[in-house]
Amino acid sequence: MLKNKKIVLGVCASIAAYKSAILLRLLVKSGAEVKVIMTPGALDFITPLTLSTLSKNPVFSEYSDTKSGHWNNHVELAAWADLILIAPATANTIAKMANGICDNLLLATYLSAKSKVAFAPAMDLDMYQHPSVIANMNKLTQFGNVLIPAESGELASGLIGEGRMAEPENIVSFVIDYFRKTNSLNGKKAMVSAGPTYEKIDAVRFIGNYSTGKMGISIANELKNNGAEVTLILGPSNQNNIDSSINVIRVESAKEMYKACVIEAAKSEIIVMSAAVADYTPSRVSDEKIKKTANDLNLSLEKTPDILNKLGEVKKTKQILVGFALETNNEYDNAVDKLNKKNLDFIVLNSLNDKDAGFQFDTNKITIIDKKLKSQVFELKSKKEVAKDIVNKIISLTV
Repeated sequence: MLKNKKIVLGVCASIAAYKSAILLRLLVKSGAEVKVIMTPGALDFITPLTLSTLSKNPVFSEYSDTKSGHWNNHVELAAWADLILIAPATANTIAKMANGICDNLLLATYLSAKSKVAFAPAMDLDMYQHPSVIANMNKLTQFGNVLIPAESGELASGLIGEGRMAEPENIVSFVIDYFRKTNSLNGKKAMVSAGPTYEKIDAVRFIGNYSTGKMGISIANELKNNGAEVTLILGPSNQNNIDSSINVIRVESAKEMYKACVIEAAKSEIIVMSAAVADYTPSRVSDEKIKKTANDLNLSLEKTPDILNKLGEVKKTKQILVGFALETNNEYDNAVDKLNKKNLDFIVLNSLNDKDAGFQFDTNKITIIDKKLKSQVFELKSKKEVAKDIVNKIISLTV
């Protein structure tokens, strides 16, 4: 079930650490390769020898081994993992994760993570319900981490309530389900366009728009999280939160984006066109800066190539083609018109009339309209969560 999956298991200073041994045994029994990182405080609750014996791997707790002088490279540990699982996760560690505090090897590995990070809280019921702990857990989920909720039962304090670390069997079920979902696009090649295009006027000026590329990058990352091989064609953007395994092709103009998209789309089964491509470009570009001498400046503009229309024309039978419509009026009608004309499988509608949605925001509010004109309206969410909704729709079309 978990054959060839690589899991870093983080163990924190909680009485629930004894369950980590059971959890570790079940993960290994399911076929996973597990490396354990313990916080210094966790050493008081369970021995590294127990976890090393069960994992058949060395257990890490310090940045270096003082006897051998070997450095335990947190970057390598993070890059090795297909999943980082922190169980038990204490209130202390959760707070540090949420606020970027890095004072032990586990936290350094977490901050270097390339894979998904899941955490299973373990604490007394009053702690679990404290507003600060709730806020920190919410912050972690907003960062894209996955909460494995605590369960109800008898606690170490003798009280009965919510706060027990989820039972090892339930955590293993979660891990198996996670990999089942993340493998749903295995073997699929996907192309995503994102960001604006800049159309040069002269040596220093251009026509552009306010797109940051955040939405498209989130979609590319989510496709990768689900197992796809992803190429991201990115216009000018200063965003750097791109999965390191994604192939990034950087372009500037609509013409450059057109060429790159046509080439990459021919190799792809999933195509998501979220870039805000300029509709017009200057007919002539000055090699030098245009001086402000006259009272006015007339620019002659010509249409840029319609990338989405081209991809719709050459679309293969089993390709999935997704477009975006950013509208200010007659939103639904304009989106449906674009859906039909461009031969799309579905279109993602944004309205600039929605507060905190669209360009430059970290949140978005979308409506997905498919070929049968069936609409799904979603509430305002972080762009990472919106990306999950869009990718889930894509996955439903691959089944």
